[in-house]
Amino acid sequence: MLPVQKETTVPDNLSELIEELVLANRILSNEGVLDGFGHVSVRHPSDPGRYLLSRARAPLMVEPDDILEYTLDSEPVKRSSARPYSERVIHGCIYQARSDVIAVCHNHAPAVLPFCVAGKTIVPVFHVGATIGEQTPFWDQADEFGDTNLLVTKPEEGQSLARALGKHSVVLMRRHGATVVGGGLKELVSRSIFLCQNAEYLMHAYRLGTPTPLRPGEVKLAGGVNVMPTVVSRTWEYWVHRLEAAGDWPLPANAPDAASAKPALAGADKKKRA
Repeated sequence: MLPVQKETTVPDNLSELIEELVLANRILSNEGVLDGFGHVSVRHPSDPGRYLLSRARAPLMVEPDDILEYTLDSEPVKRSSARPYSERVIHGCIYQARSDVIAVCHNHAPAVLPFCVAGKTIVPVFHVGATIGEQTPFWDQADEFGDTNLLVTKPEEGQSLARALGKHSVVLMRRHGATVVGGGLKELVSRSIFLCQNAEYLMHAYRLGTPTPLRPGEVKLAGGVNVMPTVVSRTWEYWVHRLEAAGDWPLPANAPDAASAKPALAGADKKKRA
C-alpha cells in the first residue's frame, strides 16, 4: 500500500485552485486518460467538507465558470441550472471516507479498460509506475447491487466503491474503468497518467512472457520519490507545455474568463490560441 501524501504546493487561493482544476481536466484529456467522459475533483482549500467539480462537460472543454461547489453528500452548495455529473457521488463518498485525499479522478482510459474487462490487476512494473502502489484492488458493482447501468449514481454505490479503494491509491472497476486519488491535483494527474503508462507496458510485457512486478521495497522507495513536490511540478510543467502545443491552453479568446486566465505555472508561455 502506498500512502497518499499531501502536496506542499496546493494553492490556498480558491481562484488559483479552480484554474488548476481546469488545467487538470484538460491535461488528462490531452494525455489520453479522459475522453468525452470521466471527471476530476479537488477538495475545497479552506473547507474540507466541500469539494470542487465541473458541471457535466467533456474534460477538454472545462473552463473556470464550469466549476461547481459541493458538500461531501454531493449536493450543490448553491442552486444552479448547470447539469452536474451523475457520478459525482464517487468523489463525495471518497472524500468522506479518506481525510487524506485531496483530489479524485474517475476515468475509462483505454490502457486500463482491458484489465477491468479481464479482471486482471495492474501491478507496478517500472519506476514511475510505483506511484500506483503495490496493489490495485477491484470493485465489482454487481457483487452488491446486481445488474445496473454501470454508473455509480447512488450514495450506497459510492460508499461501496470507497470501501473497495480502502487505503490504496487506485481502484479498478470491473467492466467500467478506474478511480484514482491523490494528495493534490498535480500528484493526482501524475498518478493517473503513470497508471496508464504502466498498464501499457504491462500489456506489452505479457506478450513477451511473464512480467516481473516491482518488489515491495522498490514500490515504497520509488513511489515516495514520484510524489515529491519537485517531481510532480516537473511533470506538470511538461504536460502543460504539451497542452499549450496542442492549442488547448490558454483558454480560447471567447471564453468568459479568457482575459484573466493564466496557466497555473510560473514562467509559462502566455500566448493566446489562434
